[in-house]
Amino acid sequence: MKCPYCGSHNNKVVDSRLTRDGEIVRRRRECESCTRRFTTYERVEELLPMVVKHEGKREAFDRGKIVTGVQRACQKRPVVAEQIDQLVDRVERALQESGDKEVPSSVIGELVMGELFRLDDVAYVRFASVYQRFGDLNQFLAELLKIQDIKSGNEEKDS
Repeated sequence: MKCPYCGSHNNKVVDSRLTRDGEIVRRRRECESCTRRFTTYERVEELLPMVVKHEGKREAFDRGKIVTGVQRACQKRPVVAEQIDQLVDRVERALQESGDKEVPSSVIGELVMGELFRLDDVAYVRFASVYQRFGDLNQFLAELLKIQDIKSGNEEKDS
């Protein structure tokens, strides 16, 4: 593991811990050159499908792209980093469980939107506006009315 501070490859593991769900190992490392400490995370590499983009181009699944998009949508919202990680974990798990070797990017976008819908309405609309390329206020309004109908329908069922 390369030290993020000095670039040395000589370091030692000082502490290892499992995360709450037991799927990720958190390691504290100390660089033997500059003696600074840093944290790494280790997870089992799962076979994820190739992503087929709108124009037909294929690329490897990139968790970071989903994290970045969700973080932008959740900016200044009461959503913590752990919730975002869990959301992305659920999307990854759904893709793994599908067993598909290739998946259209639209399927990933829909999975993310479904997760955001349950997490935060404002983040959902932000993500949807970019993902679905809203062109005008009417598209925003239509999406807001759809959310309102669904949420008020759920509230009536809960009563």
